[in-house]
Amino acid sequence: MVGTLRAKFDRQGWITFPYDEAIARWVEQVYPLALEARRDPEQIATWLRSGGTWFVGVNAIDNDGQGRVGEGPALTGSLRAFIDARFGWHDLDRAQVSITYPGYPQPDPHETEAGFRYRRDRDAAHLDGLKPELPGGGRCVAEAHAYVIGIPLTRTDDRASPLVLWPGSHLIMSKAMQEAFTGVPADQMRRHDITKAYQAARRDVFETCPRITVHALPGEAYLLDRFTLHGVAPWQDGAEAPAEGRMIAYFRPDMPGGVSDWLTLP
Repeated sequence: MVGTLRAKFDRQGWITFPYDEAIARWVEQVYPLALEARRDPEQIATWLRSGGTWFVGVNAIDNDGQGRVGEGPALTGSLRAFIDARFGWHDLDRAQVSITYPGYPQPDPHETEAGFRYRRDRDAAHLDGLKPELPGGGRCVAEAHAYVIGIPLTRTDDRASPLVLWPGSHLIMSKAMQEAFTGVPADQMRRHDITKAYQAARRDVFETCPRITVHALPGEAYLLDRFTLHGVAPWQDGAEAPAEGRMIAYFRPDMPGGVSDWLTLP
């Protein structure tokens, strides 16, 4: 089973996991905490963006490296088994609770006009961890993630800002990043400017890879290769979702060896 899933994951750059009681128990524990986060005035002031239609919710859940909150369950089941076999487990970061609301996206003072158009028209497609920290807004690998785990917390239909991704994009993006770091000393990788290589690879992905949406329900989960280009679709008219919005918990555990490990394909 794991071998078949691995072949699919390596080919596509992502896989979904069907309903699993272990995931459902974890969601049951975390869902009330996510509701608290979206109501917290300090979190709202920090994370409500896109004209009030997106709660970013970075590190909103105070879980440990196994996904456990307090006396609640660790993150286990088929998702954990696959990650153990494919990558080896990395201690989890504190979960992001990403929430979108009807009307997403809207213009926001945090974004330029070009940035908003990219969010609206290209789903804000990105690789996690690449941030504009360099002079002039150049991007570097600020966070070297091992993979991306997504776990829905609310039941919605597939029109409520689902995950967007480009199957096969991980092959293009990983090759581009390998080439971008050729000859760069390890102690300079963290601040190496990859902006042009990243933008060129994204254009290649848009031209050659299909765009798909991924919809899942509580108790289900999905896993993305760290080089899979992904984003969030606009909220469609008539989408069905609860009042608390489309809520997804995301984990992006760090690679212990930083950028050097990030570039090394398992």
